[in-house]
Amino acid sequence: MRSFVLSIGFLFVSLTLWAQRNCQTFDYQVSGVNHFRDVDFRDPITGRDTVSNEVIAIPVVIHLLYNVPDQNISTAQILSQLKVLNEDFRRQNADASMTPGVFTEKSADARIEFCLAKTDPNGKATNGIIRRATNTIAFSFDDAVKFTAAGGDDAWDSRKYLNIWVCNLQGNAIGYATQPGGELEKDGVVIHYQVFGTIGNLRPAFNKGRTATHEIGHWLGLRHIWGDQSCGDDGIGDTPKQEYYNANCPSFPKRSTCSPDIHGDMFMNFMDYTNDACMNMFTIGQKNRMRSCFSEGGPRNAMLTSNACNAVEGGAPLPTPEETPVIEKPIPSVRIYPNPVQSSLNLRAENEYVWNNQPVRIVDAQGRIRLKLNWTAETASISLQHLPAGVYMIEIGSGIHRKVQKLVKLP
Repeated sequence: MRSFVLSIGFLFVSLTLWAQRNCQTFDYQVSGVNHFRDVDFRDPITGRDTVSNEVIAIPVVIHLLYNVPDQNISTAQILSQLKVLNEDFRRQNADASMTPGVFTEKSADARIEFCLAKTDPNGKATNGIIRRATNTIAFSFDDAVKFTAAGGDDAWDSRKYLNIWVCNLQGNAIGYATQPGGELEKDGVVIHYQVFGTIGNLRPAFNKGRTATHEIGHWLGLRHIWGDQSCGDDGIGDTPKQEYYNANCPSFPKRSTCSPDIHGDMFMNFMDYTNDACMNMFTIGQKNRMRSCFSEGGPRNAMLTSNACNAVEGGAPLPTPEETPVIEKPIPSVRIYPNPVQSSLNLRAENEYVWNNQPVRIVDAQGRIRLKLNWTAETASISLQHLPAGVYMIEIGSGIHRKVQKLVKLP
């Protein structure tokens, strides 16, 4: 009888741990593997700054490590995760309506989007997904998953790509992330394959893709909302202090002993520990913190000049869910001519390209913006007489539909 009671107790504890979020980012940072520090968010590296209201596009490469076939998740499952990220970071998630009214005015569209990389670091076409069999049964947060020699897969240039490793993690851990400004070969996010996306064999409490949203929040400089200590501070002015993390799905309002805010804990914030179904918002302060990573001199500034969301000519198409038929539709395009150019450059919208009020930037080889304007007519002519002769990049639009092309200026 005693043995039976102990067994039931062990099972209850095991199920409780299985159903509770366990982000290992803080443990990972304080372990010395990737020690947390307050990043200055400015460094000597120069590049172009973000443009006001710009939608920042982040190319993603998925390193999928599997030891048994069930861990080799489908392309459809991977794409379902990208969909969640684009909805959550743009506040286009359907459950945004569940944010309590008192917190709605603090909620924010971060204006950050994610695409599966179309171009690899060597300039070759890719679908952004690497599948690799491994002899490792389960990975820990020692970063072995990030190195091919240790049974994982080497990172792509983390200045230009967000590396996401999807694998089997030990114990009840479901994910961890590096902070901005860390070691390039380790930079990125690690996610358990059973909490990635919204379809497939997923853990019930974490089946809406919010683990990746949470961990990428860390990757963009956010701390846990309770500051990883009792009544701690996450460094964000518009998130109320709270005594500790929240689990499961609390009822609103959940009073806190640590904050004078009568509305209590912001447990629906993506940086708390609640179930996926209870998370639905970033704040304006969190948005500003994340976007500051991309400012000129910021630790993720180089991402602004990454062209990996753009397909190389004749490259492979984006993967589509296996069960979804492909509908052929012309890709919106822009004609840029003449190129090389001597004095005036012409832009013409083609194939239903939405041109009105699109930002246009001409960037030199050092990443500096040499010209910036908004495109306000279907056909536009831009004078480049003031530009020195040389090779530039012209960027049109923003987000995952940004067009980037090499431009040669003649004397």
